[in-house]
Amino acid sequence: MDTLKITDVRVQQGDSAFLIDDGTTSILYDTGFGFTGFAVADNIRKQLGDRSLDYIFLTHSHYDHALGSAYILRRYPEAKVVAGVYAADIFRRDGAKRVMKELDAKFAARCGVTDYEFLGDELRVDIAAKDGDIIDTGSMSFKVLDLPGHTKCSVGFYCEERSLMLSSETIGVYDGGEIIVPSYLVGYQMSLDSIDKVTALKIDRLLSPHLGILDEKQTEYFLSHTKSANEAAAQFFIDRIRSGMSDEMMIEEFKAIYRRGYIREIYPEDAVNLNTSIMIGLIRKEFGL
Repeated sequence: MDTLKITDVRVQQGDSAFLIDDGTTSILYDTGFGFTGFAVADNIRKQLGDRSLDYIFLTHSHYDHALGSAYILRRYPEAKVVAGVYAADIFRRDGAKRVMKELDAKFAARCGVTDYEFLGDELRVDIAAKDGDIIDTGSMSFKVLDLPGHTKCSVGFYCEERSLMLSSETIGVYDGGEIIVPSYLVGYQMSLDSIDKVTALKIDRLLSPHLGILDEKQTEYFLSHTKSANEAAAQFFIDRIRSGMSDEMMIEEFKAIYRRGYIREIYPEDAVNLNTSIMIGLIRKEFGL
């Protein structure tokens, strides 16, 4: 991987946008918020100079990962957007775009940005990929993996020749140290199944959303601990549900354990409140509580 450069081109804490470049082919892995999209494009230009951006790989349809693509495509219209089939369908839904607009504007206002154009109607997917599809970029080849659990449309991209995994939030949100935050919003068991799918692969380096490229030691730690971290969080909820604890109290205890250090910087409190309440509901449903 010595010829491969992976650069953090994020602008705002909470963004997820990383440039993968081997000198021949350039790929943007996720694109961040809409309101930071043009600034992310500026950061890409600093890295590529006059070269083109060849591909945009989207891990799922959430606004903080995908909405920036509409803005970046204004600067790099020839880039090919790759996402899962389900995400491509979501981008065609007016209701989904309304939610993206509301959430993006809310976070933008928190960051002091109140006046920008919403380009959600320009979202597109050029290659709607299925599980097992191979994306041949010319100098690199990636296998698409369906990884549902965080969303139904979550996917990852695996480059076997480089033992490189472009991961998904389904596998966990990592702080680079010892904290792995579970993020199953549509299914707990399907998240475990997705984790098993990834950990069965030979992976030396992993690109983690919201964090960046992990070194080999971090990659080994993350892959060997993320399933148990998800299971521990499920047991955390099960024990407290059975004890009669309120959802509000569970959320506060969950935040005290997981929303610390770097995770606190990238995970807004209103988002962790909402997502944790969803996880509690999933555990109740899947375990019949």
